Amino acid sequence: MTRILGIDPGSQRTGIGIVDADSAGKSSYVFHTALSLLDNATFSLRLKQIFDQLSAIIDEYRPDEVAIERVFMARNPDSALKLGQARGAAICAVVNRDLDITEYAAKEIKQAVVGTGAADKTQVQHMVCMLLNLTGKLQADAADALAVALTHAHTRTSILRLGIPRTAWRRRR
Repeated sequence: MTRILGIDPGSQRTGIGIVDADSAGKSSYVFHTALSLLDNATFSLRLKQIFDQLSAIIDEYRPDEVAIERVFMARNPDSALKLGQARGAAICAVVNRDLDITEYAAKEIKQAVVGTGAADKTQVQHMVCMLLNLTGKLQADAADALAVALTHAHTRTSILRLGIPRTAWRRRR
């Protein structure tokens, strides 16, 4: 069994999701939360909160592997910079615990969990609940983090089965 931590970075809320995945790719729910960062007086304190709380979650749940959503280019450059800094704080917490991290684009995550790269948040939330046999409505950022973890679980199973690296999957033009 491999424990996978998924991270959906954000400057207002950062989603955290943990699943256990067996060698056949079957995943089971372990934990989820959304770190609410808006109570901090400064943006620097938000980054510290991400680092500190994610470090504590890593220490408690001891993931074997970590996956994070890759930053997309937003229309607002200031928002993109803040998102990148939040992502950096999360990555620092992970590598500070000597864990490797794999990045996935939002389209890859939606494709893996919903079946289409154009899925909306509601569809992702629904499919995460279905795949992990959860009842009730998940908070959107936590659902996204669980989707990141599920994507990594599915991808790592395919890599093990195929014996080729993920970078070789792309079509050559």
